[in-house]
Amino acid sequence: MGLLLVALVAVPVLGGLGLLVAGRPAGSVAAPVAIGASVVTLVLAVLVAVGRPAVSTPLVAGIDAALAVDGLSAVLVLLVSAVALGVVVFAAAEVSARHRFFGLVLVFVGAMLVTVTATNLLTLLAAWEVMGAMSYALVAHRWSADGPAESGATAFLVTRTADVGLYVAAGAALAGGVGSLALADLPAAAAGWRDLLTAGLVIAALGKSAQLPFSFWLSRAMDGPSAVSALLHSATMVAAGGYLLVRVEPLLAGSGWAGPVVAWVGAATVVALGLVALAQTDLKQLLAASTCSQIGFVVLAAGVGSTAGGTLQLVAHAATKSLLFLVAGAWLTALGTKQLAALRGAAWRWPLVGTVFAVGALSLAGLPPLSIFFGKDAVLAAAAATSPALYAAGLFGVLISAAYAAAALVAVLGDAPRDPGYDTEQAGTREISSPARWPLVPLAVAAAVLGLAVDPVRVALGAAGEPAPTPVEALVSGVLAVAVVLAVVLAARAALRGAAVLPELPALIRIGSRVGPLRAWLGLEHAARVGVAAPTMAAARALGVFDGKVVDGAVWAAAGTGRSAARLADLRVDTLISATVTGVGGVGRALGRLARRPQTGQLHHYYAQAAGALAVLALFLVLVR
Repeated sequence: MGLLLVALVAVPVLGGLGLLVAGRPAGSVAAPVAIGASVVTLVLAVLVAVGRPAVSTPLVAGIDAALAVDGLSAVLVLLVSAVALGVVVFAAAEVSARHRFFGLVLVFVGAMLVTVTATNLLTLLAAWEVMGAMSYALVAHRWSADGPAESGATAFLVTRTADVGLYVAAGAALAGGVGSLALADLPAAAAGWRDLLTAGLVIAALGKSAQLPFSFWLSRAMDGPSAVSALLHSATMVAAGGYLLVRVEPLLAGSGWAGPVVAWVGAATVVALGLVALAQTDLKQLLAASTCSQIGFVVLAAGVGSTAGGTLQLVAHAATKSLLFLVAGAWLTALGTKQLAALRGAAWRWPLVGTVFAVGALSLAGLPPLSIFFGKDAVLAAAAATSPALYAAGLFGVLISAAYAAAALVAVLGDAPRDPGYDTEQAGTREISSPARWPLVPLAVAAAVLGLAVDPVRVALGAAGEPAPTPVEALVSGVLAVAVVLAVVLAARAALRGAAVLPELPALIRIGSRVGPLRAWLGLEHAARVGVAAPTMAAARALGVFDGKVVDGAVWAAAGTGRSAARLADLRVDTLISATVTGVGGVGRALGRLARRPQTGQLHHYYAQAAGALAVLALFLVLVR
């Protein structure tokens, strides 16, 4: 079985490297090769998930390169492989420069599979590095266009800054007596070193998962192809940080401080980035902000010790968000825009695509019995058992999720505008190809039903003792999510103009003037605008300014300071080295000139020189004695 685990990683990595090495001549076969490799990878993922193999090989003294599949990694292996296959099939009809794109995707998938099966920090760190490098290349895939290269550099810079935490963690583990670097042995580190390695792991995970204060990089990464967004920001790169925190949950709990810190960072990201999502007018940016918010539930789960809840949320989010990103990419290709105002009516123009988008949006909203409802509910149950304040923050995040998901749904279901504003970002094809539609239905089914696997997930993870949602808690979160969706749909369906939903809530008044039961709401116009819309939008704008100016600006300022310091260091070192080389050269030339002077060609001169040398040597010996 160990060979199957090795093959699981080797098939995508070797396939990707083959395409990259073959170069442009492989462009015509790149998509079939990538699809074939992805199919084989998914089959192998099923086999290793059932067999649960482990493999290790000596790497350095006392430390092995080790992979293993247990309950948690089995779920992630299946998830990564399935989503990767769907994305590759979709990309076959959407992406140019295929040899390079598919080669990078396959290597990235292989690195992610190593990440979720790694059992020690050294193996994890190696895969983490490859994953980061591939993600930079994928976001910047359209390097000749304005923006993608800079956005890829931003994402790479921010995540690499946080990744330093993994190096700190590895060093602290070695210094703290954890010689094997095994993830399971990390809680045994000496107390002070344990705190340092815990902090390093937390920082690395929060950076990779785009949690506060690192969340801004994910928005910039939306400049990459939609297939890249669907892969990186649903089941792989962004999910990797959440997965790592869930994996080392015993370490978080054992530290005493890390669990609450992680939980509150997750809760804050759920709320703050949910508000940011409400303010978006671009569909991919809305999905990007919602990704940070939804992964925040996973981080919250890790902080409160809900392994099953965090895993279920990871799985449900991956299926839902990959579906929504692919639909956004299909509409971008067809209509040449991602703006919500221009996408009004898109769901009716392509009914199948619109239907699956509705399933994904309602799952994102947390409506029962769709998959994300069960994930969030499991996390909320654990939060309620830990802290009422955390539960309240999570429940507020559920309401915000329902609002921005309903906003996106209302936009694409609305009547088509007179001036749609197509082709503002690229030339639209006005059609969605069959290969681009093939992955959508399976992903929609997964987004709808994966939540029903909550009990098998608990059993697979051995988490039967974790707090389970009570019927009252499930009813509260489910009813509130449904109520918010209905309120937003009623309020904004006729009035949405591509702006955020909340400022349009007074449209209830206009609807109420035509629908009898709603006429009683007429007196709420001022309250809706002043009491709900204005404060919420002000908070969203303030968070956006803080994210863009303070956090983003601080990272770029740090980078600029680093570059300036590097130039200064380079100047000093270069000057010193240059002066040293010049001095050595000058001394060599002077000695050469002196060495040529005795070479007169006269034999008696050479004898005299030899005699003089012997005399000096004899004098030296006498003096030394």
